[in-house]
Amino acid sequence: MSEDAKRCTLGVDSQYVEVAAEVFSLLSDPTRIRIVLALRDEELSVNHLADIVDKSPTAVSQHLAKLRWGRMVTTRQEGNRVFYRLTDEHARNLVAEAVSQAEHALESRTAHERAGVAPGASARSHSHSTDRTAAGRCPAR
Repeated sequence: MSEDAKRCTLGVDSQYVEVAAEVFSLLSDPTRIRIVLALRDEELSVNHLADIVDKSPTAVSQHLAKLRWGRMVTTRQEGNRVFYRLTDEHARNLVAEAVSQAEHALESRTAHERAGVAPGASARSHSHSTDRTAAGRCPAR
């Protein structure tokens, strides 16, 4: 698929703009970003997430409630334990892109450049922790 075909063509008057701002607002907290990163590849309990992100289980539960409200995470109950996982790849891709953008903004020589990836090289030609095949697609109109 050509790069042009993957580009999002939503206009400034799209009905999704306001909701997109809410998504960014949900992901504007460093703890929530860390939670999404922790949930990239597996489902985890609140206590395990709390250990990973170095926050109290109560604080993590509050962040998870917001992510659940935003339909970014979903749950599975096993006995009296609740496990959280990402609903789909969209939050993972948004966070990965934001972290990559932060890296580009702060580093004089990014991991891409240190890995020898030429400017403009295809996303498949270098490693990222996300699946880029769906990252450039637009939602249905």
